Amino acid sequence: MTIATTLTPCDLDAIAALAKSDLAPIARKIDEERVYPEAVLRAMGGAGAYGTHIGGTDAAVDLGPAILSMAKASETCLSTGFCMWCQDALAWYIASSDNDWLKTNLLPGIAKGEILGGTGMSNPMKSIAEIEPLRLKGTRVEGGYSVKGLLPWVSNLSEGGYFGVMFGVEGDGGPRTVMAIAHADAGKGVKLKLDHDFVAMGGTATVNVQFRDVFIPDEYVIGDPAPAFIKRIRAGFVLLQCGMAAGMIRSAIDQMEQVKGPLGHVNQYLERQPEDIEAEYDALVAEVLALARTPYDDTDALWKRVLQARLKGGELAVEAAHYAMLHCGARGYVSQGAAQRRLREAYFVAIVTPATKHLRKMIAAL
Repeated sequence: MTIATTLTPCDLDAIAALAKSDLAPIARKIDEERVYPEAVLRAMGGAGAYGTHIGGTDAAVDLGPAILSMAKASETCLSTGFCMWCQDALAWYIASSDNDWLKTNLLPGIAKGEILGGTGMSNPMKSIAEIEPLRLKGTRVEGGYSVKGLLPWVSNLSEGGYFGVMFGVEGDGGPRTVMAIAHADAGKGVKLKLDHDFVAMGGTATVNVQFRDVFIPDEYVIGDPAPAFIKRIRAGFVLLQCGMAAGMIRSAIDQMEQVKGPLGHVNQYLERQPEDIEAEYDALVAEVLALARTPYDDTDALWKRVLQARLKGGELAVEAAHYAMLHCGARGYVSQGAAQRRLREAYFVAIVTPATKHLRKMIAAL
């Protein structure tokens, strides 16, 4: 099935084929050797995975194809699905802004996977929810801002890539926040450092980013001040993550189904069966795709539904992977077993910003 858009058509059949032919053979290598699947990510862009949710009028934007593309990759490898979300989010920022320079010079390359990049919004999202302080500080200078600080956990980012940032600025009118796109250019004060060892998701090109008086020109600013822009993009930012959850849940259901023949006679006594998970999965996907058709609705009513869908996705992903592990038994518990790898990956859906506790905090505030 091909879905046409203003920038790129999305070929879901081609994306599924890429997941099978190019991604599946290296999934274990991505997990065990922390290999970044750059070639697959670029190929996914060529198939239109990052271009369907951008361009056109607000009313015409539909996140559904991007979510389904991400889900298809996540069925095989969540690290790749997560990197696809990072890429989608970067495109989402620019497409949702009024910045014609970025839309002309960067967005087409991002949509096609020719330019790769990350989101950079984990810390700002936590800062908005009063979970941790904002890590970047900016000073107004001629033609833009000078930014310094350390930004943790920016994924899908290598030297020369692009990513979103939000920084605080002190001014005559009082403190404010600004959102912009940054360029990972080591020659201009940006330093990338890898200093962590995750139990999974090691192949996601996740780095800490140090800013040493980095100049961000006005041409890269997308929200000044940031709060109104954050409200505009928040639903899409969170909703797109449901593609990771959907892919993980589908994978767990399939694992349970695959062992019905040899182990069904004893697995029938487990509390949760694949058809139980599938019923909840179908309801979740239907809700997500319905919400995906109105991502620029900034009402609290829609925002609450988005948060609830994202929360359900994270919780069901972990539960589904847990039961897949139990259904597979010892064959899933070995070092090369898919079930144990998927269980480790599933926890990432519940931990990545906004994490389960973060989501519950925001829902409680509403």
